[in-house]
Amino acid sequence: MIRFNSNIAAIWWAFFLVSNLHHAMTCFAEDLRPNILFIAVDDLNHWVGHLDGHPGTLTPNIDRIAINGITFSKAYAAAPLCNPSRVALLSGVVPARSGVYGNSERLEVKMPNAITLPQYFRANGYVVKGAGKIFHSPYGDALTDKSFDEYYAPYGRLKAKLGSKKNKRPQKKQLKTEINMWAPWGASDLNDSDMLDYKNAEWVIAELQRPQIKPFFLAYGTQKPHLDWKVPRKYYDMHPKDSVILPKVIHNDLSDIPPFGRRLAEEVLDVSNGKNFSVPGGDHRNILKFNQWKPAVRGYLASITFADAQVGRVLDALSESPHSDDTIIVLWGDHGYHLGQKEHWRKHTLWEVGLRTTLVIYAPNVTTPNSRSDRVVSLLDVYPTLIELADLEPYDELDGQSLVPLLKQPKLQWSRPVVSTFGYKNHSVRTERWRYIRYYDGSEELYDHKEDPNEWNNLAAAPLEKYHRLLMDRLSNELPKNNALPIRMLKKIK
Repeated sequence: MIRFNSNIAAIWWAFFLVSNLHHAMTCFAEDLRPNILFIAVDDLNHWVGHLDGHPGTLTPNIDRIAINGITFSKAYAAAPLCNPSRVALLSGVVPARSGVYGNSERLEVKMPNAITLPQYFRANGYVVKGAGKIFHSPYGDALTDKSFDEYYAPYGRLKAKLGSKKNKRPQKKQLKTEINMWAPWGASDLNDSDMLDYKNAEWVIAELQRPQIKPFFLAYGTQKPHLDWKVPRKYYDMHPKDSVILPKVIHNDLSDIPPFGRRLAEEVLDVSNGKNFSVPGGDHRNILKFNQWKPAVRGYLASITFADAQVGRVLDALSESPHSDDTIIVLWGDHGYHLGQKEHWRKHTLWEVGLRTTLVIYAPNVTTPNSRSDRVVSLLDVYPTLIELADLEPYDELDGQSLVPLLKQPKLQWSRPVVSTFGYKNHSVRTERWRYIRYYDGSEELYDHKEDPNEWNNLAAAPLEKYHRLLMDRLSNELPKNNALPIRMLKKIK
């Protein structure tokens, strides 16, 4: 009887050892997967120090990622507006397929079965946490709840429901002559620690200091340089007024632009509902009227530097943690930004300035320090890139393309153009040399970036050369064949 029990015990003990060895080996293998530090900078165009975006830009911390990894000098958003751009990157689905064109549409309504980037990592064993602006509506959002294990909300969760009368935004008051009523920029006497971006960074830093058993996907989203451009005074002091340089522009730049293109420049159009919510008189007209061009550019530069400082705090915490050698860093701006170019301010256009943004990636043992790719890439490519870097199973529903080949060989030939969308059937096609735009009414624009990097000369305007017509016909083959209906059209059908 004793021998029988010994045999059983021996068998049981052997099974226990084998099972736990397998479990330990599995855990060890999982621990070798890289962590992800995912940084989104709201309304950041390509005005960063390591690129040629604008003189006087101060972004030493974003530049630090580029120095250690790779920058993409021609990175473009899938849409020139926060919500559709972020939805496209985080779902991997182009706006023409998702139907998310403006800030009014919801991905969970338009595509309830979509699997977001953080959700995909969460399903593959990562601990997924975040703070700040990643999705357009970060707190109390069903998409955020589904995508993250934990999401930090320093002021509590928003309980407002979309469409409720109680929470509707008040209508903008008629423009007054007092500049401060209209110009949302200027130095603040607040400290960094009083700012939302600082508080969110503080939480992310604490997470980086925690012991981590499983690989993590940690997201940090800044609110700046989104308007308003009111940041602590020291960041304005870093950009003295006399040192501020205005963007290069030409007089009457809109003269060769089709009517709908001019409308996008002169107004702020909600492409979800086709409504105008611009400042009365137009942004650029008021900028000139009140002599605010240089103060506004200064405010944007100061706000970028403030956001960069918060990014730097997070990077310092990562460097001081045990995870510095096994963490991929990706930092991106969600679209471009106009500061007077094409007589326009903010985003909302399909031109170079409205779409070009910042994308830098550091991937240990993959990227070469201080490398740069001048290939045309899309923010849609971030999702499949991170999947490949983390050695996860490919996800076939994505519209982007992994950039890992470019991470390894930045000068590799890359013929895939970038298609960007702003509203129903309004698209831009960007190749390394050309930008082609077609609006919903069939009107077109064409720019030669070899000869005209500022897009001052619309080659599609009459008289049209035969070569350019053939070129536009070829580029039009890249446009989406199917376009999901926007909210206003769906309402008409119902």
